[in-house]
Amino acid sequence: MPSVKSAVSPQTAQTIAAASAALSALLIVLRHLHGKRSPYSAFVRDPAKAAKRVSSQEDEYDFNEYDVVVVGGGTAGCVLASRLSEDPSIRVLLLEAGTSSIKNPFATIPVSYSQLFHSKHEWDLYTTPQSNAGSVTKYWPRGKLLGGCSCINAMVFHAGAPEDYDEWAVAQKGQEGASQWSYVEFLPYMLKFEKFHPSPKYPDVDASLRGKHGPVEIGYFGYASPGTPKFIEACVKAGIPATPDVNTPKGSLGVTKVMTYINSKGRRVTSEFAYLTPEVLARPNLKVITKAHVTRILFDNSGPTPRAVSAEFTQPDGEAYRVKARKEIVLTAGAVHTPQILMLSGVGPAEHLKSHNIPVVADLPGVGSHLMDHVVIDLNYRDKTASSIGFVKGRTLAQQLKLVSALWGYRLTGAGPLTSNVCEAIAFVRSTDPKLFPPDEFPPEKIAEDTTSGPGAPDIELFYAPVGYKDHGSGILPPGDYFSLHGVLLRPTSTGTIRLQSNNPNDPPIIDPQYLSSEHDVQVLVRAARLLARIVSTEPLASMLDPAGASDAELDHALHTLDDDAVAALVRRKAETLYHPACTARMAPRAEGGVVDPFLRVHGIPNLRVADASVFPTIVSGHTAAPVFAIAEKAADLIKDSISKDRGKA
Repeated sequence: MPSVKSAVSPQTAQTIAAASAALSALLIVLRHLHGKRSPYSAFVRDPAKAAKRVSSQEDEYDFNEYDVVVVGGGTAGCVLASRLSEDPSIRVLLLEAGTSSIKNPFATIPVSYSQLFHSKHEWDLYTTPQSNAGSVTKYWPRGKLLGGCSCINAMVFHAGAPEDYDEWAVAQKGQEGASQWSYVEFLPYMLKFEKFHPSPKYPDVDASLRGKHGPVEIGYFGYASPGTPKFIEACVKAGIPATPDVNTPKGSLGVTKVMTYINSKGRRVTSEFAYLTPEVLARPNLKVITKAHVTRILFDNSGPTPRAVSAEFTQPDGEAYRVKARKEIVLTAGAVHTPQILMLSGVGPAEHLKSHNIPVVADLPGVGSHLMDHVVIDLNYRDKTASSIGFVKGRTLAQQLKLVSALWGYRLTGAGPLTSNVCEAIAFVRSTDPKLFPPDEFPPEKIAEDTTSGPGAPDIELFYAPVGYKDHGSGILPPGDYFSLHGVLLRPTSTGTIRLQSNNPNDPPIIDPQYLSSEHDVQVLVRAARLLARIVSTEPLASMLDPAGASDAELDHALHTLDDDAVAALVRRKAETLYHPACTARMAPRAEGGVVDPFLRVHGIPNLRVADASVFPTIVSGHTAAPVFAIAEKAADLIKDSISKDRGKA
């Protein structure tokens, strides 16, 4: 380990001083920009006022009760809390392990989200060493804030292909309620959360196909760097058709400028920002407890089936509290923590639970199984046009000066490079498209299995970023300007697991996605890499390439010179998460490894539901935030309907 007392050169000292000045300027601007959010009645500062302390005499307490307890205030949890509390007769409690994101500048300024990585505002998780992907651990950022991963994602508005949802319905094998997950029946919930803002710059978007009245603003308020239209034009010349909107019943194939979760003021639209508004937080029937790390769900086992009755959580000081749910408990803790909480509570694979001395409430082998994720490879190129937004990293004095200027511009206009979502243009293709992958160059037998959900659905995503990066932004490229191209495996055949490390809730779970454990997955990404090499050599994008990068081993200018084996090795070496874990509490029949039914109820525990990416029967061929918003919207209606029916019987 290098010594921490190493000498600091005058140049380094100057850079550090400038960086400190830039950071100070950043904080001043951001505090002025976003100000302080006044307290609202929903936020509970003292948990003892909304929950009972846990002692050895548990049964003697009369718990503070709620109709519905929502566990996890992430992308889905904020939706549930807001929608359920619309009914003043439903008392709702939202529990979140993190704090509010509203005043956090890095959850506000679009381009700055990577500053939350490895911070107290995310869980700082890692996978096990991935034997088929470099034999190293992989970093998995997960939001630890109200709004969850909607605070740290790339703000890409995309819901996958229509066929994805028809596949979900078929996967239910005729269970009651299966058809409600088909594209036609699920689409209203997609539109329900949207508030689309048309843009004169993109007149071909059919606004009649977009949602108009939802709380989540989408549109084209993000920055478009000079390289973005060049990437789109190069894709078209390479054979990918241009499309104005990849979120319609027509499907998602084609290349387009990304719609984003950014509003007209240049602010990231998180789930908390959209759903936990001042008006919502003023509702007397809604309470929100932050810094509440849920450790387990407790059950009443006196009847014919277990019934979820309370949730236990701890505060940072270690004190434990418990809250009671009269009607339902809903898990919205995400595809990593939802299965962890279920297993800590005794719901999961029986033998695994027994190995950690956890009493089994329900033997459900599917909990934590069938983990799916989108694998991405990042290709970096030196940019001779100097159009990169890499200056936002502030690593040199010149970058810091440029950053301060951009911050003041953002403060005045809500526009400029700081509103980039990084992933500015996107394309969706099929690995079996003969126009893109001629059979004489790409033998069909290399990818024998079609894993797409239908003939109009993709299995490869490509995107352009006006900055180069590696290791999720923590890696350092040589000084200079860069842009990057990225290939994503949308329909993997490799599946993994989430398992407990111990019965201690403070121990992170064991995450093993089994990346690239099938040859199919490797070959699809090889094709993605080949297509990207062709696109980057196509005008007008080709004119951005700086020839000086051709001999730099850190960069990917020479990718086109590699043979298939070398490209496959590159794929394995570069494989990383695109931050889309899913399917760890699948909606499917119990006999087929399912954890919840089509009404999102945990099999065998009718008043315990899951409503996040865990329930995906299989991963969508696109980004996951939109379907999670829609699942939460639907879950709210399912729960309201159930409570209404119960009251009708009373």
